[in-house]
Amino acid sequence: MNSIALDDTSSEFLECIEDLLLQEDVQKLSDFHQHLDTNRLQHCLNVSYYSYLFSKMLNLDYKSAARAGILHDLFLYDWRQERQPEGKHAFAHPKVALRNAEKITELNDIEKDSIVNHMFPVTITFPRYKEAYIVNLADKYCAAIEIMTQLKKRFFKSTVKAN
Repeated sequence: MNSIALDDTSSEFLECIEDLLLQEDVQKLSDFHQHLDTNRLQHCLNVSYYSYLFSKMLNLDYKSAARAGILHDLFLYDWRQERQPEGKHAFAHPKVALRNAEKITELNDIEKDSIVNHMFPVTITFPRYKEAYIVNLADKYCAAIEIMTQLKKRFFKSTVKAN
């Protein structure tokens, strides 16, 4: 899942997020590892695309979901090495991402709620919008797929070498 396969909806999806993709801070996300070999920008694109698709299927605000997905992990530090003043990474980074996102674009309530609550239930505040739940679930789904895909590649690579 290191790259999403875009179908006929790709141009509409890209229209939702193209202004954000041009932002320097969003582009810098590609400099950080997120899940094994997946960089943070690719992870955010994955979350954004699935949030867009699921919200569109459910006749929800798919544009806000897509935009929140691309911004949900907008923090420019390696969480494995750098501590934040706000506390532990799992609790702190949604607030950091929201602060950073507000610096580069105007956000609506759905986007704000989706970004700041994407770690629920780790963070105890319930999302207020259906789209926020979708971003939350898409984040977990994409993280699991990204990790499992890389582990599978590593397993088969080491198995082939052993034989």
